[in-house]
Amino acid sequence: MEKIKPFLWFDSQAEEAVRFYTSIFKNSKIRNTVRHSEASARMSGKPVHSVMTIDFELNGQEFIAVNGGPAFKFNEAVSFVVQCEDQQELDEIWSKLTDGGEEVHCGWLKDRFGVSWQVVPRVLNEMLRDPDPAKTGRVMEALLKMVKLDIAELKRASEGDAG
Repeated sequence: MEKIKPFLWFDSQAEEAVRFYTSIFKNSKIRNTVRHSEASARMSGKPVHSVMTIDFELNGQEFIAVNGGPAFKFNEAVSFVVQCEDQQELDEIWSKLTDGGEEVHCGWLKDRFGVSWQVVPRVLNEMLRDPDPAKTGRVMEALLKMVKLDIAELKRASEGDAG
C-alpha cells in the first residue's frame, strides 16, 4: 500500500478522466468507486449515486480522483512525469495524452482535463547528469527547442552532432 497517493480534484469528470488514464498506461486499473449517498449528495449538490471518488492505479502507482466541483482547477505547478523507454513508447503516450489536450514545450503537455504531464525518455536523466558540462549544455539547448522530445536528436546533441 502506498503511503502517499496523488489526489486529483475534478469538477465532474473524474470517472471519464480515470477511464481515459487507465486506457493509456499498462498495469492500470480502477480499484474502487465510491458513489454519493443521499447525505453526501445533499451536502455537495451532486446527484445521489453519482461518482464521488475513484481509487485507481496507473502503472502500479495509486491515485484518487474526486468529483469535487468547480472550485479548483489544475495548473502547471503540479505535473506527472512519465519516463519512457524508447521513442515509440514516448510517441504513443504523447499522442494519447494530447488527444483533446494541448502540446506545451520541452516534453510538457496538458491533457483534455487540464492535467499537466511531462513525457520524457528515461535516458534524458543520464544525459543531464553527464559530468561534461558541454554535453549537458548541448542536450539542454536541444531540449529547449523541442515540444515533443526526440530521443535521437537529444543523443546527437549529447555527442556534439546536433545542428
